[in-house]
Amino acid sequence: MEPASKENRKIQSVSRALDILEVLSNVQGELALNGIAAITGLNVSTCHHIIQTLMNRGYVSQAQKGRGYTLGSRVLELSSNSARQFTLVDFAMPELELLNQITQENVHLAVIQGSDLVVLAELDSPQVVRVVTGGISYASAAHATSLGKAILAWLPDQEVTRLLDQKGQTKFTENTITEKNDLIEALRLVRRFGFALDHQEFLPGVMSIGTALRDYSGTVLGSLGCTFPHDRGSEDHLEGLKVAIKDCVGSLATKFGRPASEVDVAELV
Repeated sequence: MEPASKENRKIQSVSRALDILEVLSNVQGELALNGIAAITGLNVSTCHHIIQTLMNRGYVSQAQKGRGYTLGSRVLELSSNSARQFTLVDFAMPELELLNQITQENVHLAVIQGSDLVVLAELDSPQVVRVVTGGISYASAAHATSLGKAILAWLPDQEVTRLLDQKGQTKFTENTITEKNDLIEALRLVRRFGFALDHQEFLPGVMSIGTALRDYSGTVLGSLGCTFPHDRGSEDHLEGLKVAIKDCVGSLATKFGRPASEVDVAELV
């Protein structure tokens, strides 16, 4: 028999880690090391090393009393994030579809996940001349997009600093804001006027306008906005987009416990 390749060994170790997580997810309370090893078919030493790695990453926790193991908080956090994002997309989709029909432009819904800007939903413009963004990563572009700036503007200062320290301010185009102080000033204007603009800061020839989506307490859930070719960025078109986005946010506000009448009229005017 040929020895297992390095690639196969890596896959096997991942499979074993997943086996351990699945075992822990199917038991009530704690499970001792010997029990986990017996169920998974692993020797105790191998099982212990994998569990230690999972503990270091927060996926497994060891009881303070005794030697039993349980799922860690990181598993619960991922599960919670997934459920929350599904709910956000599910709740917002009817309004996003209406916004797409009214504006005839690309419509996006985004969140910041960890340190990355992640687009959860994207509806394409029905127009012949439109922006094609499928497959583009927004992970490091919070500072260069209206979707990202709309969220950053309402985050605590220390959280904005953390994100910028981790992701930096990559220069995507000649218009990208690459200095922290300039971005802080831009975020101040987002808070003042209620919407964020991207003037070819992320993609050449592309503009976007976005605003934050917040719940009843004012907590930012994510952002939504429209993306369109720069050639369509006239003042009249921008004003029409602002009105349509304002109506969309007002409708969504009621779904998240924030009466539409309480949405600040200065948010999108």
